Amino acid sequence: MSLVRAFSWLIWCTVGSLGCSRADLYPVTQNAPADDSANDTDSTAATNTADASTTGASTTDASATGASTTGASTTGASATASTTGGSPVLCPELALQPGDSNQTVIVGGMTRNYVLHIPPNYTGRDPVPLVVDFHGVGGSGMSHRSNSPYPAELDPEGVVMAFPDGLRGPAGTAWNVGPCCVADVDDVAFARALVEHAQASVCIDASRVYAVGVLTGGGMAHYLACHAADVFAAVAPAAFDLLEENVDDCQPARPVSVISFRGTAADSRVPYEGGASALVPGMPLTFLGAEGTFEAWASINGCTGPASTPDADGCSEYSGCNGGADVILCTERDGGEEPGDPSIAWPVLKRHQR
Repeated sequence: MSLVRAFSWLIWCTVGSLGCSRADLYPVTQNAPADDSANDTDSTAATNTADASTTGASTTDASATGASTTGASTTGASATASTTGGSPVLCPELALQPGDSNQTVIVGGMTRNYVLHIPPNYTGRDPVPLVVDFHGVGGSGMSHRSNSPYPAELDPEGVVMAFPDGLRGPAGTAWNVGPCCVADVDDVAFARALVEHAQASVCIDASRVYAVGVLTGGGMAHYLACHAADVFAAVAPAAFDLLEENVDDCQPARPVSVISFRGTAADSRVPYEGGASALVPGMPLTFLGAEGTFEAWASINGCTGPASTPDADGCSEYSGCNGGADVILCTERDGGEEPGDPSIAWPVLKRHQR
């Protein structure tokens, strides 16, 4: 925010006798129920059961640090002070109702969308984790909301989820993870803005924010571990690997836990052994492969112990990693491009905080 804008905002808050908060910087947009109009080429389309809910909303138009929203927003400051792990969390005064709603945030002058999923037992009184789940190439936030296995696993624990929309690239909607798969867009900035945006209306514990995803969405989870470890405590990518073209730029701000899910099916668009790929026309890339990515994350996190023998779930883990980070590869023999197993991933993710 510029000094002029910040000063104007301060005067507006003071003269208007309003209790301004982070919600005024990132007001929450809740539009009509989400409508899945994208063609998800990564998975079979499912029935859209979105339920948009708005509680105590008021129209606000604000902008800060390159992100802004328009439409209905829950302003009105913070109410309940809660603590998790010793860090205070200010919960928004008005608790959102359970269900799914479309959200909009403007980042770098571009309107970006995501589906916000509030679990049935959310009360708004206590800080809860946030899991951001990224779709694969050709998908959308709502189609992925319908197909992802994560809500069924996380809802009973009161975890809030977000399902963002990628922008269109040569192969359809996807994410910018360096040499692939959408050009001229900063999806790391979008992910950061999404988290800030969600925190304005939902009681999120900022130390427990995680990223998961499948195919190019898995690539986005890897990319956020590399470039946004100050926001995301741990990630669980599926059906994608680190890329030879930009692995040297993967320098997380802190040790970050990664549990990867990979299948060995020969017809996968992301070969288990790695190598050159034309997954997206005009954007050639080179996968490190599942084992190569596993080894790369062990090196990045300074793991000193050897990888364990795969367990009954096909999961192998390095030991002695910096900061107690987990580096795990779960391999499904003859498995395809599935979005991972949340019953395995979530126990790993939730034991890590930023």
